[in-house]
Amino acid sequence: MQLNLKNPLIFFDLETTGTDVVRDRIIELSFLKVLPNGNEEAKSMRIKPMHEVNGQQVVMHVPEEASAVHGISDDDLADKPSFRELAKTLYRDFEGCDLAGYNSNRFDIPMLAEEFLRADIDVDFMKRRWIDVQTIFYKKEPRTLVAAYRFYCNKELLDAHSAMADTKATYEVLKAQLDRYDDLRNEVSFLSDFSSFNNNVDIAGRLVWDRERQHPVVNFGKYKGQQLREVLLKDQGYYGWIMGADFPLDTKRTFTRFYMLYKKG
Repeated sequence: MQLNLKNPLIFFDLETTGTDVVRDRIIELSFLKVLPNGNEEAKSMRIKPMHEVNGQQVVMHVPEEASAVHGISDDDLADKPSFRELAKTLYRDFEGCDLAGYNSNRFDIPMLAEEFLRADIDVDFMKRRWIDVQTIFYKKEPRTLVAAYRFYCNKELLDAHSAMADTKATYEVLKAQLDRYDDLRNEVSFLSDFSSFNNNVDIAGRLVWDRERQHPVVNFGKYKGQQLREVLLKDQGYYGWIMGADFPLDTKRTFTRFYMLYKKG
């Protein structure tokens, strides 16, 4: 089944130094851009992970436990560009596109947004539609990507944890899901809503909208379930704690936006 698209849809997958959105870095990015006319464009790149130490940018070591999963080591990245060097080109590649992936709502999109912000490029992913194929799969047939590929496509996924193999498999699984389930509409807006668990205010989901989508609600910690406005009014140090803690840059930016809004009002 060909996808019914109004905007280009990018299927993408990341390999990283770990699973912490704040501390870890992207070391491989592969994407498949599907255009409304059905044409496809694929691109894959490896990226030298950089982080700041005492005000200086230094190369980050790829932990052995991460290398054991995706097979990428420090030596494989020694001559590769940093994310900052690739950021402007990637911004142009992703501009105006909706996004799709496997577990992408919870990990890949927050990680990619964080890397763009560290490169001083403000990409407003909240204006895009997100389709998480894993969420559709878990709601319909709880499994892993390897099992999803076998179940929906009747194929074995070779080179699992290779970013391009996973990216292409995710694309094929989504098309097979649309063929299999009559209640899944071939519309990006529907698939985006169906594959979302929360109405996120920030990309990481630390804040979510209330039922009427009028007020942000804290979605973690001791204030979980309480409106942000009420929390900021009763706990004067909460905003400062958020700014000083290890939260994603996008989360801090979102907190600041509402903090300044409430301060004016």
